[in-house]
Amino acid sequence: MYSTFLRLTSVNLHIDGIGKVLFERSDKAKRLSISVRPLKGVRVAVPPHISFEKAEQLIYTKADWIREHQTRMEQQEEKVTVYTHDSEFRTKHHTLRLLTHARYDMRCLVEDGYINVFFPAFKDVRDNDVQKFIRKSIEEAYRKEAKQHLPQRVAYFAEKFGFEYQSVFIKNAKSRWGSCSYTNNINLNLHLMRLPDALCDYVILHELAHTVEKNHGPHFWNLLDSICGDSRNLDKKLKDFRISIY
Repeated sequence: MYSTFLRLTSVNLHIDGIGKVLFERSDKAKRLSISVRPLKGVRVAVPPHISFEKAEQLIYTKADWIREHQTRMEQQEEKVTVYTHDSEFRTKHHTLRLLTHARYDMRCLVEDGYINVFFPAFKDVRDNDVQKFIRKSIEEAYRKEAKQHLPQRVAYFAEKFGFEYQSVFIKNAKSRWGSCSYTNNINLNLHLMRLPDALCDYVILHELAHTVEKNHGPHFWNLLDSICGDSRNLDKKLKDFRISIY
């Protein structure tokens, strides 16, 4: 069995006491790295110099740590919304409307203040594929709202505090609320539209501060504190939100 591991870039294994674990080869990893994420499960990034066989053996030594984080992951997953016809869901500018039609496909229309999701009448709205499509449709509404709101907000704060940046890009990143490139392009996650206004503004100011300070050293936090107050507290509050959980 293990001889085939040499030819694989990833493999799913069942680990006793843990369940399914994805082992994935990573050229960037310098050491074995374990992540436990909601809706994603357990992933092990395996550097080139460690075999999958050795990685599996090492996982057992981290079993208690993994199980502890799996419990937290399950608690997060329980917060995922199940959208039904009784759901009253709104973004900042759109209301979700679930509609059935006499077709086999699903489609979405975001217009006139509504997220219209059409799915086959013979399907249960709780089916995984329907729920996945509803989430995708909601993301399209967030993307539309983000393109209208976030670049203007970046421009406002840049002018107010004297920052210079190149362009603003709206992305559907899975792990970052925002980032700033070395050429001072600002990348913002469309899911910022889900956050309270104060936290959305905090992320924007955080990335604008990176146009001056490219790291998270003392000078960065001092700069951020000077423009948004208690930045450490805001950063802590931001960690209460998960990009994939809504």
